[in-house]
Amino acid sequence: MKKVILLVAMLVSISTLTAKEVSKVGTTAARFLNIDVGARGVGMGGAYVSVVDDASAIYWNPSCLGLIEKPQGYFNHTRWIMDVVINCVAVAIPVQDIGNFGFSAKFMSMGEMERTTINQPDGTGELFDAASYAVGISYARSLTDRFAIGITGKYINERIYHSSAHGLAIDVGTIYTTTFNNLKIGMSITNYGTKMSMSGRDLLVQHDISDLVEGNNPNINATLNTGAYDIPLLFRFGISMDLLQNMQNNSLVLALDALHPNDDKESLNWGVEYGFHKLFFLRLGYKSLFLPDSQEGLTAGAGFNFKWPGLGALRLDYAYQNTEWLDSFQHFTFSIMF
Repeated sequence: MKKVILLVAMLVSISTLTAKEVSKVGTTAARFLNIDVGARGVGMGGAYVSVVDDASAIYWNPSCLGLIEKPQGYFNHTRWIMDVVINCVAVAIPVQDIGNFGFSAKFMSMGEMERTTINQPDGTGELFDAASYAVGISYARSLTDRFAIGITGKYINERIYHSSAHGLAIDVGTIYTTTFNNLKIGMSITNYGTKMSMSGRDLLVQHDISDLVEGNNPNINATLNTGAYDIPLLFRFGISMDLLQNMQNNSLVLALDALHPNDDKESLNWGVEYGFHKLFFLRLGYKSLFLPDSQEGLTAGAGFNFKWPGLGALRLDYAYQNTEWLDSFQHFTFSIMF
């Protein structure tokens, strides 16, 4: 028990060491990468890096992909703020004696908006939209019965109107199950990659490069050079334990994660999940503890497992995420194990 208390103390200290540093909110591109995926993880307040055990491990901790024993398909739908929608798909394929492979795609889209200009602030009548996506390939392997590692490589794209930005990134993670009551320790580093900058025909302008009043062409084509921005690097470290692991028909998982992003201050997530007969689950959590001015907070959710003859196991999950000023979020997840 002393080991658990020490680990919790370490997590709390990590979150408070830089509490007085200047926030870097809004300084990274492709911020959609750090929007949580999956109703189970969201329902547990995002304290999931050492808990995840399905194909969504690709997003949370790629090493946990190595713990999957059967092929899985995964789909998540999130109704985010305003008209923003986030859809995620993932597939996990175990290959005997080689390791587990995963394929994933995350899409963020929104409704069309009317274009405005300085001369026409009420709108031009022309519509435009914006979207972002990331696609990745993952590999994970259990090196022992208690330790696994994993890695994901992905391509990232963000688009608005006729301009876009792209980049490459990798995620790495580890998971270790200790001998102390099967306490799990998970770690992941996500979105370590290139900078991103916008380019496209929307940045094409006409500029007069000469001071001559006559005899020059005032409409020389030029392209605006936009700045390059880092993507949102995130380090997660978490612990979890099933307090009822010796009870056959019940489980009670407690989890705590510490987060260290490159575009915000450190914070803690905590969550709890109660399971009955591995068929019905209730979840509660809290996101962004010790993060000043955070909009995130209480989360809750539920899940159901079904046995479907000829198909395997089906799982349906739902999560509700409360915010202080913005719309609340709803997450829906469907997964199948063959």
